[in-house]
Amino acid sequence: MPKTVPLQERVEATAILTRDPRTACMGWRLLTQDHGVTLVPRGRLGDLQDYHIHRYQQGIPEGVCDLPPGVALPLESNLAFMNGVSFTKGCYIGQELTARTHHMGVIRKRLFPVHLEGPLPDSGIGPGTVVLTETGQTAGKFRAGQGNVGLALLRSDTIKGPLHIKTSENRQVVVTASVPDWWPTATK
Repeated sequence: MPKTVPLQERVEATAILTRDPRTACMGWRLLTQDHGVTLVPRGRLGDLQDYHIHRYQQGIPEGVCDLPPGVALPLESNLAFMNGVSFTKGCYIGQELTARTHHMGVIRKRLFPVHLEGPLPDSGIGPGTVVLTETGQTAGKFRAGQGNVGLALLRSDTIKGPLHIKTSENRQVVVTASVPDWWPTATK
């Protein structure tokens, strides 16, 4: 008797179009083995840098630069907002801490989109650079960015005040944090 192969293994799809599961503001994702532009009428390939700038402006972390292994906590990184954490299924490393923090309802730091103003160093702002309050207290750390936008892990109680980064040239770069529109209202 011949072995039957499940239907999904026999289908040879060349493209999948789906909404980005993180948030509606990230639009659609096209996964293809062919050139995607031929699948979308009047389509054209975008610039990858534009994608990352848009992602940073929306406060969407992605990959090990934005979510360093062993450092980034799921709730501080807003992964619960982006369908990245389930409180009803599965087991994963850090589950107990994540669940306890979620049920206590106190998350003091979050990953915020930030805008940088002022003379930026030629090399940009490095990951882990300390973000300071007006009085010089630590508000958090810059996580990653491109040009004058990025993500920073900041204490939530500091984001409305003046923030800055001191560069290696001893200049100040003004940091303005914002709360993304797509976050749940109770968090804002």
